[in-house]
Formats: sequence, structure tokens, C-alpha cells
Amino acid sequence: MTLGPVMMDLCGTTLSAEEAEMLKHPLVGGVILFARNYESPKQLAALTAAIHAARREHLLIGVDHEGGRVQRFREGFTRLPCMRRLGEIWDHHPQKARKLAHQVGYVLAAELRACGVDFSFTPVLDLDYGSSTVIGDRAFHREPQAVAELAHHLMLGLKEAGMACVGKHFPGHGFVVADSHLAIPVDERSLADLEVDDLIPFRQMTDFGMTAIMPAHVIYPKVDDRPAGFSPVWLKQILRGELNFNGVIFSDDLSMEGAKVAGGVVERAQAALHAGCDMVLVCNDPASAQIVLDGLEWAMPAVSLARLARMHGKLHAPSLVQLHEDAHYVDAVHAIGGIGMDSGDLPLAPPGSDPCAER
Repeated sequence: MTLGPVMMDLCGTTLSAEEAEMLKHPLVGGVILFARNYESPKQLAALTAAIHAARREHLLIGVDHEGGRVQRFREGFTRLPCMRRLGEIWDHHPQKARKLAHQVGYVLAAELRACGVDFSFTPVLDLDYGSSTVIGDRAFHREPQAVAELAHHLMLGLKEAGMACVGKHFPGHGFVVADSHLAIPVDERSLADLEVDDLIPFRQMTDFGMTAIMPAHVIYPKVDDRPAGFSPVWLKQILRGELNFNGVIFSDDLSMEGAKVAGGVVERAQAALHAGCDMVLVCNDPASAQIVLDGLEWAMPAVSLARLARMHGKLHAPSLVQLHEDAHYVDAVHAIGGIGMDSGDLPLAPPGSDPCAER
């Protein structure tokens, strides 16, 4: 049995017998973790070990751990700034911002790897137009070149600690006001407009060797009438064909409002996979996850399996105790602590009050 195309989530801080049985399903290929799955580094390490022990194949374990508002694990982890802080430093000290981005990526990845997590869904490559209700300070900057360079150095930090990266949300979620967790955003710009702005970070990060991409649940009607994550035009023709991206394509959460235009949850999974996704996410809705496992028919292409193999955490990961005794790690943590925090970096609101809190 090989990895399947579905990434599911879990309800709590331990793996239940029912969830362990679901992980054995041949369509399952990974697990995404949220704040509700975390109590402490020790508990997290035990949970990831249980996930990996659930079946012979090493299931992928991912998390949205960007920094700022979207940092799932806090107590026992370094508090990471939102990416806008790095962009603000870039405006005055670009070289300092590059180094700090590298250090943020390294600390982020080293701590997650120490607890058995394979990768984080980061960096955000969206541009900060100042209007999005969901992107905002998660973005590095408004200027695409600043975003590309800071994301590149964050990626290098992730790689140093043995972690792949996932750029999101292709081809750019920062321009539209609506939040795709709650609505179906529509971006009326032309492909030419996107090419000279939002697509630049994705193109450059592809050239830098970005491992994976997550498309947006946004419709760009002047390119295609389907959201990007369900569009062969965006994923096969533009991303694979014109940008020459050869990494993994993860769908965004199929339970989000922006995904519902594709039909029922099985139809959404089928549409995303046929459009070019290698793995689909079904989050915060256990019943829908089971419906997908019961109803989806999909044979994993060999090329998808080869791509997904690159998402496994690399290197022999040191424990958090060992990290805390490593001078390189300690220096990086001290540098991050000097970046400064503000209201954009406060802990997440309770689940349900902030869409980012559970996605």
C-alpha cells in the first residue's frame, strides 16, 4: 500500500482508535494538525509518533505554523513574528531582513522537526494590498520582489533544519477583500495584471526550488470560471506548463466556503485531483472526511508519489533539549526575539471567532 491523496485532521491531543483505523485507509496520505491537537512538546511528539506507527507507510504530518496569528503551537515553542515584521525591516535593512527570515525559517522548522512534524504550510507568497480580511500581516510585503527574496531566505532556513516548504496561495489571495473560509472571493484582474505582480514570487520561488504550492479558493474569471484550486488552466497550463513547477500541489481545505462551488465534498476532491492537485485537505469536518474516504476513487499517479516523497522531514532531528543546548539555535532564537511583536502577533482567537484559528 502507498500513500493516498487525502490529508485529514484529528479531533484531540491523542489518536483515538477510530482515527487510527481511518489512517489505515489506502486513500489517506497525511495528517494536518491544529491548535486543538497541542498541549506540550512532549505530547506533540507522542502524537506524531502514534500517527507514524498507525501504518507501515510514513504518513505526512503538516501544520499551519507561519508565525504571528497563525502559529498553532505556542507554549514550549518560540513565539514567531508575523511576516509583515520582516517586510518592515526590509524597507530599511534588506540584508538584515534576509538573515532574520533565514533564522525564523530555521527555528520554525527545527522545533517542529524535533516533535515529529514533517512540514509547515509556509511561506505565504501573497502580496499585502492592505485590503484582504484573511491575509493582512501574514504577507511579507506589497512589493513582489521583497516577498520573493524574504520567502527564499525563509525557505533556506527551513531547509537547513530538514524541512520542505509550501508556498501559498497561488496565484495570489492578497488582492481580494473576501475571506475564502467564509465566502467565494472573485478577483477580476487579468492574467497580464497578475503576471506583473502577484505571480512574481511564485515564479521566482519555483526557480529557487520550492517544494510545494497551495492554490487559492479564489475565482479569477478573466482566466477561468473555476477557483484556482479546481482549475486545470491554473494548475496544469499555467503553474505546471508556464512556470515549470514540478513540486507537490496541495489543495486548500475542501471544507471552506470557497470550495463549495465544486459540489459535494467527494466532487470537490475529484475536481481538485483532476485539476492537478497531488493531495487534498479535508479539515474540521470528520463526517466529510469519512464521506471522501468512502466515496472517492483515485489511483495515485507515480509522479505524485515521487513528489510527495520530498515532503518527508529530512535529517536526524535533534530533540528540543538538544536544540536548547545548540549555540546556533540559541543565537537564532535571540535574533528573532529582537524583531518585536505587536497586536498582529497576539495569540489566536478562540476557534470559531477567527477563521485563521482552525485553518
